[in-house]
Amino acid sequence: MRVQPALIEAAQRGEAAALTELLAVCQPDLRRFARRSCRQAEDAEDAVQHALWQLYRKLGALRTVATFASWLFRIVERECRRQWRGRETAEPLDELPEAEQPAAAGLPIDLRLDLQRALAALSPPHREVLLLRDVQELSAPEVAAQLGLSLEAVKSRLHRARAQLRKRLLASGYWEKDGDQDGGEKGAPSGAP
Repeated sequence: MRVQPALIEAAQRGEAAALTELLAVCQPDLRRFARRSCRQAEDAEDAVQHALWQLYRKLGALRTVATFASWLFRIVERECRRQWRGRETAEPLDELPEAEQPAAAGLPIDLRLDLQRALAALSPPHREVLLLRDVQELSAPEVAAQLGLSLEAVKSRLHRARAQLRKRLLASGYWEKDGDQDGGEKGAPSGAP
């Protein structure tokens, strides 16, 4: 983050124009950092807003101008961690009342079991990328940043994971190769009476 020390000092003295400019100058760098540090895009935006609010409120308490950038980045990082911990303590889906279960819970039990087995059969690196991308709905760049991989590695692992998952589900006999269910009873696996 490249901010002129004079701008920081002017903002510390309470000059409104300097503070407004400082907030505008810091925002792009904080957003880039937050996108790499937070697991979800909305968390990144919240972390940036939190950091800018702290900058506005506590800039006068900053002892040395040299620590300005690291101070702001630490605020963003702590906020991302705090938000992630809050998500980890959320109720697991299995414990939600049936009316609040997601639509996927309405899938036939044999399909859910086949899906669980297929996911468990994936190697940990492939399973991790697949879950982050397709279940948690992170973008490929977000997955790459979170796992410390290149974008190409994420795309390659995701492609392989999806292919392996598709192969296992097709082998389970649940769907025909064209993607349509067998002409039998709705929800019944193909080949079932």
